[in-house]
Formats: sequence, structure tokens, C-alpha cells
Amino acid sequence: MSSYKPTVIQTYPKLGNKVTQDTLYWKNYKSPVQIKEFGAVTNINFSPIAPYNYAVTASTRINIYGRYSQEPLKTFSRFNDTAYCGTYRSDGRLLAAGSEDGIVRLFDVAGRAALRQYSGHTKAVQVTAFTVDKYHLMSGSDDYSVRLWDIPSTTELHCFKEHTDYIRCGCTSNLNADLFVTGSYDHTVKVFDARVDKSVITMEHGQPVESVLLFPSGGLLVSAGGRYVKVWDMLKGGQLLVSLRNHHKTVTCLCLSSSGQRLLSGSLDRHVKIYSTSTYKVVHSLDYAAAILSLALAPENEAIVVGMTNSVLNIRHRKHNENKQEKKKKGPSYRFFIKGKDYKPKKGDLFVSKPVKFHLKKYDKLLKSFQVSLALDAVLETNVRVKTPEITTGVMQELNRRGVLQNALAGRDEKQLSVLLSFLIRNVVDPRFTAVLVHVAEIVVDIYSSVIGESPLVDNQFLKLQDLIEKEIDYQEELLEVLGMMDTIFATMTTKKDAVVSRNQNCALIAGPEEEPMVLA
Repeated sequence: MSSYKPTVIQTYPKLGNKVTQDTLYWKNYKSPVQIKEFGAVTNINFSPIAPYNYAVTASTRINIYGRYSQEPLKTFSRFNDTAYCGTYRSDGRLLAAGSEDGIVRLFDVAGRAALRQYSGHTKAVQVTAFTVDKYHLMSGSDDYSVRLWDIPSTTELHCFKEHTDYIRCGCTSNLNADLFVTGSYDHTVKVFDARVDKSVITMEHGQPVESVLLFPSGGLLVSAGGRYVKVWDMLKGGQLLVSLRNHHKTVTCLCLSSSGQRLLSGSLDRHVKIYSTSTYKVVHSLDYAAAILSLALAPENEAIVVGMTNSVLNIRHRKHNENKQEKKKKGPSYRFFIKGKDYKPKKGDLFVSKPVKFHLKKYDKLLKSFQVSLALDAVLETNVRVKTPEITTGVMQELNRRGVLQNALAGRDEKQLSVLLSFLIRNVVDPRFTAVLVHVAEIVVDIYSSVIGESPLVDNQFLKLQDLIEKEIDYQEELLEVLGMMDTIFATMTTKKDAVVSRNQNCALIAGPEEEPMVLA
């Protein structure tokens, strides 16, 4: 007697979800590690030097974390009030931060106490950035001023007061030590040159600017504010290239992948959008539990770190395709398990195959014992019919193939019939299941038409099912009419084209070939 073959459940692609290389890449991150901070995480900054620790600014502290550590390696807490924008220098040895008291502090990463303090701002300093030459420090404040400091002497070199509102973001050029960019709540982005006494480029973002990002080449600048992410061409004097509006709430932070081919934006709508920098289209989206304030990518995209308003730091590490067999080779157990695996069959060897055991699902066990009604009940349970309707439909199709579908549907009480009808109402117009479920609905109507009027609940569901199918028929008829009109239009276009070609050919025939001049002898 042959062994029982499990019911074949047809698989369907998820509607609307197109699997791309970006989808596979960005989903290849481990489950997030979450760390509770002392307040909303306003800034995350990775050290450019191995082992690539990162500074997390939250409340009155700046915590330094290792790549895989869940506890701070070091904490800088010498702030009288809220700290802002803990930023590494390009050599990873110094860390600068602003604060609510208007003082910019410089820390040695190897120590704890502040090495330098830069006083001059009269309100909170929320922007700090080192210049590429490592000797200067830029700061932006709520007092509307941008200042450039000499790091060794703590001297103020320049002070620009062109903004008319809070300065909340800024960055420096990777190519020129004299260039830096600031974004303000006055809706403008300004590019400053330390060799000139005023800004050299001004761009109107149109919304309070929350974040700016300069591409490593210096040719493109990205600004974020309101619901917009805008890309500017710096080589053309700040000309707007593209304006993106893919978030539902304010965009708060920007980040660039290591290759520069992907741009990331975080928003208060709890989403991180990932754009292609060649097409500026969204290629993937990440969801989070709370509004996002800060975002950073580790070198080589090894980890995505997100800071949220609920004081949670969310870290997703990229999975590595490690060769597990190579790992196992170190232990003696590995040799035991692979013993004979590399044996090559020889002539005359007798091969004995081990029978494969199938672990049958509950509905398959019931089908195997011909309990068709119970098998249908098993796939009409809430967790099956709601989460995996394809299994319920597949079992119905198998019952129909066996010729016992009517027997399985018969003899149901009010509750069981209500569950069956609710499943039909939910899925009968789904194009994946329509062919099977319409046949099921016909059988249900034939069996239970005699009990209509005895249960208000069942009567109401029958009316819903009827209304749903009638509407679907109307939609299909409208679609057929539209398709007929489109076919007529296309046929007319083809006829006109053929008529024009035919007319041109007829004109050519009437005109005849070009006559040669007659020569008289």
C-alpha cells in the first residue's frame, strides 16, 4: 500500500511586494538589539577609525558603545544641561559636543574630562563639526550664529550671523577645510567659506531644516526638513535637482551608505526610507516602534543604528555568511558527523536508501483517515483561515477533487456555518481563490437554502455574500466595457496608420517613377 501524500498547498506571491536586490540586502540584518538611554537619542556618530565605536548623545550624557556592546564603554557626563551632537574628529581621538548652556566642549576619547571649552554662544549649541584639516571646529547655535574656532588656542576665528532663526544642523566639507554648511529653522541652507566674510551660496528649502548632508565628492548637498528631502547641485551654485516627499511627518535625519549609492532618511513617522542616489526612488523602507530622531550607518554598512524619541537605541547588525563547516572543523565532533560523507560509490556497491518520514499537518491526518468534515473544521480555525487562507482554500480544493466537498460542508450548526460564510465573504473576491470559493459558495447555498430565515446572523451573512458577488460582477462587466473601448481605440489607431501608409503608396503609384529628360536626335 502506497504512503499518504500530503495535500499540495499552492503558494502565491505577496500582492504588492516586489522582491528586489535591495529588499534582500536590507532585510539581511539580524533582529534588533535595543538599549534604553536616559532620554531621547538626538545624535549618533561613528568613529572613522577601527574598531568603529560610536557616540550616542542623549539627555545630559554622551555614551560610547562598541560595535557589539550593549553597555557603554565610556560615558561623558560633564554637562550642566542637555548635551547635543557628540561628533568624532576624523582621526577618532577627539570628540566635540554642544550643550544647552551655550558652551562647546572638546573631549579626549581616551580620557574623561573636557580638554577645551569654547565660550561665545549665548544660547544652546546643537551643531558641532570638525573641519577636514583637524585644526578647526565649527559650531551652530540657537542664537542664530555660526562660529569657527581654532582648536589649540580656543580662539574664535569667524562668526557669521546671517541666519534669522535657530541653527539645528550643519556639516563640513571633506575636501576643503574652509567650507562648511548650515541649516536653519529660517528655511534656508547656507554654504560658508572661511576666506570670505559672508555665505557664498544660499538655498531655500521651504521648511525648517532639520538635517544637511554633503556628499564626499562635494558636488551634491542633501537637506531635510518638513516632509521633504531635497538634493542640490553645488557645482551649479546650489541648483535644486530633485525634491522627494515620501514621509508622512517631519524628516529629522539623513545618512549615506558607505558606497554612496544609497541615501537614508529617518522621520517622525517611524520610518527609514532608503533611496537610490542614481534614480532617487525609494528602494526599501524600515519600520520602527517610535518617532526617529537620529540615524547612522556603521562603516561598510555593518550596522544600522537608530535613536528614537522613546529613549531607545535600536541596533541592527548585518548577518555574515560564515562557513559553518569551517567552524565545526575545529572540534572532534565534526569528524564524527562527516565520517563517510566524502565516500564515492564503487562498482558493485549496493545503495540502501532510508525512507523519508513526513510529518503530517492536522488536516492531512484527518484527510488520511477520511474524516473530511473535521479536516475542513481544522482549516477553518481562526489562526489558519485568517493568517493562511491559501491552506483553507487548498484543502477545499482537495475535498472537491475527492468528490466529498458537499459531505464536508453539510451538517453544520449556526456557529460553524457563520465561520464558513465569514471566510467566503473575506476571500471570495480575491483573484487567487475566486475559482475555488465561488464553487464552494454555490454548494453552501444549495445545501442551506432551506434554513434561510431561521437565523438572523446567517441571513445577514448570506445577504453580504450576495451583495459582494453582485458588486464583483458589476466591476467585471465595467472592466470588459473598458477593455472593449480600448480595443476599439487601438483598432482605430491601427486603421488610420494603415490608411496613411496606403495613401502614400497610392500617391507614389500615381506619380510614377521620375521621368528621364527626352533627347532629340
